[in-house]
Amino acid sequence: MQLSFLRPLYQRPGPWCSVYLDASLDTEDAHAALDLRWRGLQRQLAEQGADEPTIAAIDRVVRGHDPMPGDYGLAVFGTQGQVVLSEYLSAPPRRDLAAYAPLPHVMPLLAQRGEQVAWVRVLADRTGADAMSVSAGGVPRRAHVTGRESYQLRRVKPGGWSQSRYQRAAMEAWHHNAGDVTAATVELAERVGAEVVVVAGDVRATGMIAAQMPDRWQDLVVRTDAGSRAGGADQSLLDDLTVQTIAEVADQRVHAALDRFGTQEDVGAGLDAVVAALQRNQVDTMLIVDDPSADGHLWIGPAATDIATEPGHLATVAEPERVRADAALVRALVGTDAELTVLGPDEAPELVDGVGAVLRYVDPVTPGRGGA
Repeated sequence: MQLSFLRPLYQRPGPWCSVYLDASLDTEDAHAALDLRWRGLQRQLAEQGADEPTIAAIDRVVRGHDPMPGDYGLAVFGTQGQVVLSEYLSAPPRRDLAAYAPLPHVMPLLAQRGEQVAWVRVLADRTGADAMSVSAGGVPRRAHVTGRESYQLRRVKPGGWSQSRYQRAAMEAWHHNAGDVTAATVELAERVGAEVVVVAGDVRATGMIAAQMPDRWQDLVVRTDAGSRAGGADQSLLDDLTVQTIAEVADQRVHAALDRFGTQEDVGAGLDAVVAALQRNQVDTMLIVDDPSADGHLWIGPAATDIATEPGHLATVAEPERVRADAALVRALVGTDAELTVLGPDEAPELVDGVGAVLRYVDPVTPGRGGA
């Protein structure tokens, strides 16, 4: 997973307020329940020493956010009287949480967010299409495409000498419209860096669109006859297929990271090895097992690569800070443009210390399993 969206969190000094809140609106008393939960978190922040301006800034976001239907959550991060990042969670957090610490507590957000796959979905018929895309950062974009041609869009059988002319006109119109839709689809896909392009709807239209997609997108196209542009049409089957396709791509990405890690023959395995690699800006992708109970600590200095298991290892840092291990690791990843793969406990049961690194390069001094 790319972590560039977290960069604003590390461009400001702490300490930070980090809040995770179940904001679901699934019952009649949901607003009152949300208010009660948030008041409890406010008290926790105050007890931990958080400043009132930052708590007030988060309060404005929590109370003023645009409600979503159903079950969902909020993650909000603030410092020095400002909210720097707020995110909707697709499901409530495991538990409501309020933390005040030198670094933002982002691991619950990343574990729930998972692999972000940029995708485009096009729902087409022979007159045009409705398209939407989501970037890896989760920003939706939409486009409505109306084909240029409207002449004789239905193939008819008028009989007589004009029948073949009507048939050709219909086919030409469909092809023109499919070309317009394809161009819009490619533009959306390029804009978000799509890894999946779902082309759905009318069988003939989807075939024409898929056939006209440039070669570089062909392997990313998934065709389906699910879905319809008709008003009131049930799109649940199309939604299910889209989610399934995106999940498969995300799963392939996780397994690819595990395979790359495996080829290193235990180089980059374990906390000591990962910390040492981060100090050298050597990590391409860090693997970490999602463990909400983790409470380990590391030591950091001002720079992203100022990270160590002991304060004495930061010889150039006058006053190292002791922080949550996962918070320190993520800060180092963001600061060195590295990526993160969050694993379930059953995906990497033998990962030393629950953490490992796929390295950008391996040199003779790179520590392996348990080494430093």
